[in-house]
Amino acid sequence: MVSVLRTYRLRLERKRRLLRAARKSRELRPVADRTARIRRDDLLLFCTLRNERVRLPFFLAYYRALGIGHFLFVDNGSTDGSGGYLAGQPDCSVWTTGASYKRARFGMDWITWLQRRHGHGHWTLVVDVDEFFVYPFCETRPLRALTDWLDASSIRSFGAMLLDLYPDGPVAEARYRAGDNPVDSLPWFDSGNYTIRPNPVYRNLWIQGGPRARVFFPHRPAHAPALNKIPLVRWHRSYVYASSTHMLLPRGLNLVYDEWGGEKASGCLLHTKFLDTFADKAAEESARREHYAASREYRAYDRAGAGTLGFRTPWSERYEDWRQLESLGLISRGNWA
Repeated sequence: MVSVLRTYRLRLERKRRLLRAARKSRELRPVADRTARIRRDDLLLFCTLRNERVRLPFFLAYYRALGIGHFLFVDNGSTDGSGGYLAGQPDCSVWTTGASYKRARFGMDWITWLQRRHGHGHWTLVVDVDEFFVYPFCETRPLRALTDWLDASSIRSFGAMLLDLYPDGPVAEARYRAGDNPVDSLPWFDSGNYTIRPNPVYRNLWIQGGPRARVFFPHRPAHAPALNKIPLVRWHRSYVYASSTHMLLPRGLNLVYDEWGGEKASGCLLHTKFLDTFADKAAEESARREHYAASREYRAYDRAGAGTLGFRTPWSERYEDWRQLESLGLISRGNWA
């Protein structure tokens, strides 16, 4: 009886979120709508951003090389030319809004609407501009090879752990110029220090830890950011993200791990937040209070003196490639050989 009631409540929650996304779509104004160019088999990338102009050249180049056919961006009030730059890219569609990021479920209402309208039947990748998707064989096999294998295996969603990268010294010294690979400035990561627990309601795994947990939330680890993501999904118009890209409805999409003791294929999102622009970003978002829990995470960064902080320890690992991550147990090729 409890299971039936929970299933019913989750179905209602999904419908409410879809209706909410439809209402929030009124906040979006098209700047460059090229969605008529989307082909039936295109891989699509969806992203919300604000003032990320310096990151965009490499971000676009990276995902074009992986095989993304079309990008759909929501520009949330940028003042640095991000929207104009994207509007000039022939494979990008751009919408703008000055509405509250927080009141749009931290941008997910806008993304849900765009996925519902343009992503149905496509493999869709939802990432931030500081996240770079890596998966087994990614240096030799395009994203299409992975999605073809997922289709052949009747798998609809693909999980990826968010892996925070950081510089050798203080964050303010991680210099970055447009077009550079941010991983070159942020070569280190934590190979351990992660906790994993199942979410009995949504059936996803909840992962926390890494450098942000140990530096910013050492005495409140439960307040550390979630690192579990499900960014790649064969989208259907009835799907919806329940909380950022951490979990989905229907909840069967969240079973990106093997319940019977084996391993399912999985990837990582290389998180390149800690560049020299980080201190200004932390101060801005701390003041705006537009992120989760009144920007608790960004307030912690700002209080700690974000630009002066260093993350490297004697136990830090220098990033090499996906094989290294597999050997450390952070990603898996599963049955994909």
